[in-house]
Amino acid sequence: MSDLKVTLIQTNLHWENIEDNLRMFDEKINAIQERTEIVVLPEMFSTGFSMAPERLAQTMDGSAVQWMKKKAAEKNIILTGSLIIEENGNYWNRLLWMQPNGVYGTYDKRHLFGFGGEHEHYQPGDKRLIAQVKGWKICLTVCYDLRFPVWSRNAILPETGEPAYDVLINVANWPERRSTPWKTLIHARAIENQCYAIGVNRVGNDGNNIYHSGDSSLIDPLGEILYRKSHDEDIFTTTLERSRLDEVRKNFPFLKDADKFQVF
Repeated sequence: MSDLKVTLIQTNLHWENIEDNLRMFDEKINAIQERTEIVVLPEMFSTGFSMAPERLAQTMDGSAVQWMKKKAAEKNIILTGSLIIEENGNYWNRLLWMQPNGVYGTYDKRHLFGFGGEHEHYQPGDKRLIAQVKGWKICLTVCYDLRFPVWSRNAILPETGEPAYDVLINVANWPERRSTPWKTLIHARAIENQCYAIGVNRVGNDGNNIYHSGDSSLIDPLGEILYRKSHDEDIFTTTLERSRLDEVRKNFPFLKDADKFQVF
């Protein structure tokens, strides 16, 4: 299996302004000079973390999803991030895994942030999404999911003898006032699941004057911090090395000793 090129975009967001956010991300993606295969955007990248889905939600045929399709095809990339979606009268904090050919997977945020009232406006998801690209398996999660390790727990699959996934991606709007848990949890998820862990957070103040310090991170399967950026906007492109992942799992086969349970 070959290496994988990924780009993390840490940025401020235009509060509840879909058009301005799509324009901004269009410019940032166009500015990427290196070859890349996956571009990761923050949680609710088109609006910020808003509790006004009644005003802001779009359908799967709306401008934000159409923009993702167009951009993924135009740049020949996989584009992922979450946005506010309305479907059958319900609202979802939905992550999309948009491929260049327009085929996409979806993951609806499982753990809604009760402290911020998210559960009063959105429906929780009940299924994990593990996407595949170039032989890599990628587990996709959203913000608050990071606090609940059972949901993202890796395991050796009996049918293949291989781990369920190789990379954990978490897209977030995680405030600076709780930045220590954010940095600690993304670190822990990489170590306990013997995977690369990518956390992409926003920066700046949102419409509720809550500040976000970013601290977007890339952690390797032994817990080494390969990238972390605080406070500033940044576009970071790097290569996930398959040989590093395989080496760690071969030399330290910890997953084989893990407790057995099933995530529904």
